[in-house]
Amino acid sequence: MSSNYKKITTNDSVINIINHPAFAGFGQYIFPWDDRVYDGDMTMGQISSLMPYHSHIDVDIAIKALNRMIDDINAEKTVFYSIYTEKEKQEDPTKNNTGLFFYRGNPRAPFAIICPGGGFAYVASLHEGFPYALEINKKGYNAFVLKYRTGSGQKATEDLATAISYIFKNADALSVGTASYSLWGSSAGARMAANIGTYGVYNYGGDNISKPVTIVMAYTGHTDYSQNDPPTFAIVGENDGIARPSTMERRINAMKAKGIDVEFHKYPDLGHGFGLGIGTSAEGWIDDAIEFWKKHITE
Repeated sequence: MSSNYKKITTNDSVINIINHPAFAGFGQYIFPWDDRVYDGDMTMGQISSLMPYHSHIDVDIAIKALNRMIDDINAEKTVFYSIYTEKEKQEDPTKNNTGLFFYRGNPRAPFAIICPGGGFAYVASLHEGFPYALEINKKGYNAFVLKYRTGSGQKATEDLATAISYIFKNADALSVGTASYSLWGSSAGARMAANIGTYGVYNYGGDNISKPVTIVMAYTGHTDYSQNDPPTFAIVGENDGIARPSTMERRINAMKAKGIDVEFHKYPDLGHGFGLGIGTSAEGWIDDAIEFWKKHITE
């Protein structure tokens, strides 16, 4: 029997969405900050102020992505999965602030994990997570958005490794294909994805399983790479004062010199944290990134 939970609008308060009955048990993980008591009067129309490292935040797109989750919940589909066991969370309570939001695609289709940014201070899922997942999902792919621990890039990447292992272990129940998965990250999240691409899942505490077939990374100053890195699609705004475009371009060119398939886009008149870039010179980049991933899908 289906539920009939109410959809969200720009006039809804952040507190009411955290306490929305559709999101019972995980509503707090939708929003960026783990250590903040939200203003009771703040509405969804004001959420840009919660993501100071980000720009071009489109509230309507964020709401559309949240309402897609409500549609799934109304259809009795699970949309949030805890990646750690109860014992692990008791031993380290910070692991309570983790999990995967799931946008279901076609059965057994490949999956993407999306790591939003936020400088490891907050997790901008509303801007760089759920909207990406919705676009990837439109193409029939399965998409997960990772809520990871803040405060440490190491711990955040360990959460990503745990999430990958969780999906592999539960692939049949989730009805996802594992042979051609991709990792997507923006800013801090791109560092996490790139770390897995270079060093593997096992080296961050996950299982000894395959690397992704594609890394998609947006506006990051990350410099590490190896000759065994996966094919990589990278984007940045030419006016980015946080992630220098020249740093990204040097890394991509060095990877290309090692024979890695890469694609690099630098968009004019854009700074840091533009997300989907709707209404900017970057609009449509996510479709290009999906096409790049598709080239490397073998399942």
